[in-house]
Amino acid sequence: MIGQDQIQQSIGSDMYSRDGDKIGRVGQVYLDDTTGQPQWLTVNTGFFGTNESFVPITEADFSGDRVTVPFSKDRVKDAPNVAADGHISLDEERALYEYYELDYGSAGTETDGDVRTSGHDTSGPNTDDAMTRSEERVDVGTTSEEAGRARLRKYVVTEEVTQTVPVRKEKAVLEREPITDENVDRATDGPDISEEEHEVVLTEERPVVHKEAVPVERVRLGKEHHTEDQHVTEQVRKEQIEAEGDVDERR
Repeated sequence: MIGQDQIQQSIGSDMYSRDGDKIGRVGQVYLDDTTGQPQWLTVNTGFFGTNESFVPITEADFSGDRVTVPFSKDRVKDAPNVAADGHISLDEERALYEYYELDYGSAGTETDGDVRTSGHDTSGPNTDDAMTRSEERVDVGTTSEEAGRARLRKYVVTEEVTQTVPVRKEKAVLEREPITDENVDRATDGPDISEEEHEVVLTEERPVVHKEAVPVERVRLGKEHHTEDQHVTEQVRKEQIEAEGDVDERR
C-alpha cells in the first residue's frame, strides 16, 4: 500500500499493471470523507489520456517512480465510469468495490452503522464533518492613469483690417470779382497791358498707418473634474453544496 508520505509523490507518476503493462499516469488522490484517509487513485487512460479510471489505493504499491496495482491493464481501463468531479457517490463507490471484488461492508460503514461517503478533499484531511461554502465577491475601485495630454501653443496669423479715415485735399478755384471803388487802386497798380503768371501750391492729406503690439488677454490651461458612472461586469464563482440520500435540510 502507498504510505501517507508517498501520496503526493505518486501524483503524476506512471501506473503499471501486475503484468508490467503501463496503464497510464496517476491524476488525483481521493480521500475518505469521514476519516480523511486516501482511498482511491485516478489514472488517465485511453488515447491522449482522455479517460480517467479509479483504482483502490489500498491495492497499490509505490516504488521508485512508479505505482503498481494488482490488476491487469484492461481491468483498470474497463472499471465503472465515474466522473472525476471531486466526489464519489455511495452507488459509485459500491460499484467500484464490487468491480474490483473487494469487501464493501467494512469500507462502506462505520462501527456505529452509519453510512460512510467517499470524496476528495483538496484542502487535505478533513478536520470535522462540515464543509465550508465560499464564493467570490467583486470589489471595484478606481485607479488613475494617463488618458491624454493638452498643450497650449501660441502662433501668429495675418488678417486684413479695414478702417475708414477722412483726408482733405486742396483744389484750385478760379474766382472772378468786378472792379469797384474799393479795389480799383489794386487793379490799376502796374502796367496797363502786360503778361503775368501766378502759382498756388496745392496740398492734400494721405493716410498714415502706425502699428503697435498691445496685450489683450491672458490664457492658461486649467483642469476640472467630471464624474460619470461606468458599469463593470465581472464573473464570480460560487461553491454549491448538495446532499445525497435521505437528508432533511435544517438551517
